[in-house]
Amino acid sequence: MGLDRWRRLIPGLWAGWLMCVALLATPAPFALLVQAEAGRVVGRMLAQEAYTSLALGILLLVLERIAARRAVAAGTGSQFSLPMALAIGTLFCTIAGYFALQPMMAAARLGQGPLSFGQLHAVSAAFYVLKAALVATLAWRTTFNPESSS
Repeated sequence: MGLDRWRRLIPGLWAGWLMCVALLATPAPFALLVQAEAGRVVGRMLAQEAYTSLALGILLLVLERIAARRAVAAGTGSQFSLPMALAIGTLFCTIAGYFALQPMMAAARLGQGPLSFGQLHAVSAAFYVLKAALVATLAWRTTFNPESSS
């Protein structure tokens, strides 16, 4: 399978993964378990999602960089493309929304820090929604508009 096919396949699979986590996997424990247990289960799922997103974001950034270099060599594109910017945006959302906020959320549970757990949770959820939108846009652009994805 060529690099261009991977560039088109990965964003769609990733978007499905993000939707599955958000719409199926995270609500289910809260419907079945006490809140503290459900929170631990969901926290574990979101940790796995964050590491998966970090790996996929880096992989897509590398694939888009290769595609941009090929486009420059062919005289049809630039060193920086919109799909590359979308991949960078997903990485930013993952790092800020999980890796930066998670320690702050743990402190907020203990009553420490300037923001409450609920406020930090809302910011984290907003980063997740933005990441999902960026991944969906990347999937759409590379699937339905392959000529401009280089």
